[in-house]
Amino acid sequence: MDKKTIIGIVLMSVIFIGYMVYSSRQQAEYQQYMEQVQVQEQALAEAEQAQQPAVEELSDSLKQVAAEQAQQREVQMFGESLVAARTAQEQTYTMSNDLLTVDFSTRGGMMKKAVLSDYTKYAPKDERNEKVSLFDPETAMFDMEFYVKNGLNNVKVNTSEYTFTTEGVRKEEGRQVLEMRLEVSTGAYVVYEYVLYDQKQPSRDYLVDFNVRFENLSPIMAQQSTVGMMWSNRTYQNERSFKNENMYTTLSYRLPDEDDVEDLGMSEESKSEQVQSEVNWVAFRQQFFSQVFIAHSNFAYADMGFTTESKGSGFVKHYTSRMGVDYTPQTAGYNFSIYCGPNKYPILQGVVGADGESIAMERLIPLGGWMVGWFNRWIVIPVFDFLSKYIASFGIIILILTVLVKLLIFPLTYKSYLSTAKMRVIKPEMDALNEKYPRQEDAMKKQQEMMKIYQKAGISPMGGCLPMLIQLPLLWALFRFFPVSIELRGKSFLWADDLSSYDSILNLPFNIPFYGDHVSLFCLLMCVTMIGFSYINYQQNSAASGQMAGMKFMMVYMMPAMMLFWFNDFASGLCYYYLVSQVLTMIIMIGMRRFVDDDKIRYIMEQNKAKQKNKKKSKFQLRYEELMRQQEELARQQAKQRK
Repeated sequence: MDKKTIIGIVLMSVIFIGYMVYSSRQQAEYQQYMEQVQVQEQALAEAEQAQQPAVEELSDSLKQVAAEQAQQREVQMFGESLVAARTAQEQTYTMSNDLLTVDFSTRGGMMKKAVLSDYTKYAPKDERNEKVSLFDPETAMFDMEFYVKNGLNNVKVNTSEYTFTTEGVRKEEGRQVLEMRLEVSTGAYVVYEYVLYDQKQPSRDYLVDFNVRFENLSPIMAQQSTVGMMWSNRTYQNERSFKNENMYTTLSYRLPDEDDVEDLGMSEESKSEQVQSEVNWVAFRQQFFSQVFIAHSNFAYADMGFTTESKGSGFVKHYTSRMGVDYTPQTAGYNFSIYCGPNKYPILQGVVGADGESIAMERLIPLGGWMVGWFNRWIVIPVFDFLSKYIASFGIIILILTVLVKLLIFPLTYKSYLSTAKMRVIKPEMDALNEKYPRQEDAMKKQQEMMKIYQKAGISPMGGCLPMLIQLPLLWALFRFFPVSIELRGKSFLWADDLSSYDSILNLPFNIPFYGDHVSLFCLLMCVTMIGFSYINYQQNSAASGQMAGMKFMMVYMMPAMMLFWFNDFASGLCYYYLVSQVLTMIIMIGMRRFVDDDKIRYIMEQNKAKQKNKKKSKFQLRYEELMRQQEELARQQAKQRK
């Protein structure tokens, strides 16, 4: 190696050895530094740990100071009485008679639960033992809102935020009383008094009197014209069909001195309404049960509404109502009543106002308007009540009721049949008339000749339709009665375990649109008998009036098919009634066809023709003939002008 190579190798070795020595020293210094850092961090952690109790103690002290300051501000605003009532422990008390059990909470001094002893929630027959509870305790709320003076400011008091005091339920002669008191200020109270009656009186069995008293409250009450109230809760699903129960579950109210009630109608979502005039009572109405808040001196206004719960939730509606009652410094309190019971006509009819006046609570049951409601109120319900005293089976009662209805309308049925039979007898004459006047221009002349034939035969053009039209209100009345008849609720007949709900002989694993997920046998039988009735009716009418063959499908099959889809979810009692009604109608029609033959009808018509020859025409007939003559002349002139 030359000299330069040796010098290069030596220099590289010196640099490498020097770098190694330097790196070792740096690593030793870094290790020593990290050890010092760890020692410092450990010391700092130990110091923080040692200081933590002092910090927590300081934080608790600050929280306590803040809480004391907040409480002082609350006392300054509301007073010591209300502040103490806000944090007091809630207690529950119960009052009950043979038919109604009510739980009350001292928190807000409100009714928390109402259970009906004689009614059970729907379940399969062997499992039906859960009593009907009218509302959910978790969402039940009653609040009275007013203002009291605090220096120059007015403070709002909501009674639902405070716990009342009470000495418990005391028993008096024929009644139980629970008095709860809220001290608003020293010596000034709001007093709630609930009274439940023990005597066997239908109008009182489900009624709780609710009296509000103001004791020494007037001096601290702020200037205000009304005292507000908030009443809300959520109702359980108590029936088998959510769809049907929701259809009849709504919010109703009555205006003073009115004979009828108003309601928010059916909705699958939400509805609300404001009434700025006086309201006598507000009702959270279900299909078969109601809660009614009655103001004996009327509410000054009411703002009401509901939302619909989802199917399968176990609830139907969530009601909310805000009412107000008039207030003056002289007001000593208010008298209310709360009805928690069944929608049974005689019971609701017996609930009256403070002076014994009718408050029309029986109108909560949707029995139909003025045209059909009278039939249910004065005939159907009394017959049901009378028969139920002697007959245990409501299936038999419905059968008897159907027979009575058929006997009642038999004269109309007979008149309708007779008119149709007469039309059948004169059909050859009508066919000849159609052949004689085939042109449209002769329509007026043909009409005149047709009326002469009707007159000679003693046939009224409306003779077949009018009796049927008169029967329609009765059929509609019973259609309205059965779905809301609490008498049928829980009553079994044949395979139906509850006549107020649909009967299911087969539960489908899927849902058919507009039909449902079950097969109702009563509905199916009703539609089969309807096909038989429609077929007999079609044969009779087609023979009389020559109806087109294309109408056969519409009359005989289309309507029963529609009814099958429509009624599958309806009350089995209603389907059973229509089934029996159709069978009886077919028997009556077959019987009339057998005993009232065409020869006899033709003989009667010949006698009518003989009588008509010597009979003077009535003024109506003369006016009608003159009108027809004028119309014929007008048609003739119009035809000439067209030519």
